[in-house]
Amino acid sequence: MRRTIINSLLLAATAAFLSLNWILQADPNQRNFEVLPDMAHSIPYDSYASNPNFRDGMTLRLPVAGTVIRGITPLHYAATPADAERAGRVLVNPYPATDAAARTRGAAIYNTYCEICHGVSGKGDGIVAQRGFPTPPSLLAPNALGLPDGRIFHIITYGQKNMPSYASQIDRDDRWKAILYVRSLQRGK
Repeated sequence: MRRTIINSLLLAATAAFLSLNWILQADPNQRNFEVLPDMAHSIPYDSYASNPNFRDGMTLRLPVAGTVIRGITPLHYAATPADAERAGRVLVNPYPATDAAARTRGAAIYNTYCEICHGVSGKGDGIVAQRGFPTPPSLLAPNALGLPDGRIFHIITYGQKNMPSYASQIDRDDRWKAILYVRSLQRGK
């Protein structure tokens, strides 16, 4: 009974509100009242334009410390031998050796970025080494055969000795695929 009375009162209040709204409706040709005009009509600034709203006058702001780019998991390693060792213990290739599509992509990456130094077969006899640059180690040598995939990933990402970092040239997934191809070279396939 009580619920029926409350519902009836709410229905009557809603009907009264809608009737009052219809009777007092504003002129459709007139703009509505803006509650926060600064939000509706903010001043745009170009990224590299000066901006009086900040003490340093810059519009483009640095990201907050600890910001992570969407879709990219950060690597918590440094370009140090200790972190290279840790990467060898912790990081595992997400692509199995049986993934033919990943190995094919890895071959394309290897032929584009690695072959010029390491050579077609991975022996370290690439065109760069033939032109006087220090010869890179053979990927078929016992030392390279014993490196875990995570360690090779660290080397490609951060570089080692004469080899520069390829992190900006080779996507993270493609680095793993290149390692998959290097492993197939080492197996002689």
